[in-house]
Amino acid sequence: MKLAELANLIGGKISGDPDVEINGASGIKEAKDGNITFLVNKKMMEDIFSSKASAVIVKKGIKGLSISMLVVDNPQYTFARALEVFHVKPYSPSGVSDKAFICSDVKMGDDVSIHPHAYISSNVELGARVSISPGVFIGEGVSIGDGSFIYPNVTIRENVKIGKNVIVYSGAVIGSDGFGYVPEKGMHYKIPQVGGVIIEDNVEIGANTTIDKATVGNTIIGCGTKIDNLVQIAHNVKIGNNCIIVSQVGISGSVEIGDGVVLAGQVGVSDHVNIGNGAIAGARAGIVSDIPAGQFFSGHPAMPHKTWLRAQSIYSKLPEYVKRLREIERKENPGGDSGSNEINKEGNPHDE
Repeated sequence: MKLAELANLIGGKISGDPDVEINGASGIKEAKDGNITFLVNKKMMEDIFSSKASAVIVKKGIKGLSISMLVVDNPQYTFARALEVFHVKPYSPSGVSDKAFICSDVKMGDDVSIHPHAYISSNVELGARVSISPGVFIGEGVSIGDGSFIYPNVTIRENVKIGKNVIVYSGAVIGSDGFGYVPEKGMHYKIPQVGGVIIEDNVEIGANTTIDKATVGNTIIGCGTKIDNLVQIAHNVKIGNNCIIVSQVGISGSVEIGDGVVLAGQVGVSDHVNIGNGAIAGARAGIVSDIPAGQFFSGHPAMPHKTWLRAQSIYSKLPEYVKRLREIERKENPGGDSGSNEINKEGNPHDE
């Protein structure tokens, strides 16, 4: 389509030739003639001048650039919409395969797709345009809202409630038993996990992520929250709306997370912790106590990010500080023992 036609679909003001032909969307370095690309930071400025793209999405016009520009408020968002236009196929229902096992009392909305070797238990409700891929297991009493897509080999245990337009990627397990045991006479007695899981609208759950059902009540994932691959969410956790949970995060039982929270990769959260709205935890942070709303915490145990940066700066200089301290002790007490710790040839302290 012409750039003007694309702009009508995704928005933006054209600077340059509105009739240039656009046949796809691509990154700056990979773009070919006919592609539209995008620019979000100055680091890529040199690349855009050498790019083979026919048009670029920008926040502000670029002087001296020969290709057409589409000026928008949020280039990355507009580029995502361009990708949808050129590369995302509209939903086309495939119907219900006769190789799927489906209980007789399952309720289905219009245009449902159920692929071979899916297993759907009794008292299940599937909304309109729901797609169930091969190898999916759906337990008793599950409901899945309109437009949701379940990728292959997902397990959804009994009494899980999934909202509209939810995407669950391959290998995810939703509603497995929470890890709950009580010690009794030297043994670990299993606490029955009789609660459920509620996944609200527009949530995405990454591949091989696990979400445990509550002991009682529900584990809740709020509307619009996006969960990466390989995340563990324990029983009775409550996650707010529009959160970002990055790969390999582990969230212990009964944690409450507010709206708009970001947990970076490999963050660990201790049980019964509260994390306020808009808080951010840096990669590998160990959260053992509450984090106030709007705060940025890092480190293990987690502390305010600026404090953690200062601590890291001091930590890297500890061998130097120890060496200087020993020199001061020797000057103050020339004939005495400066302590059992000495400094090796590399300047690192070690025990004799």
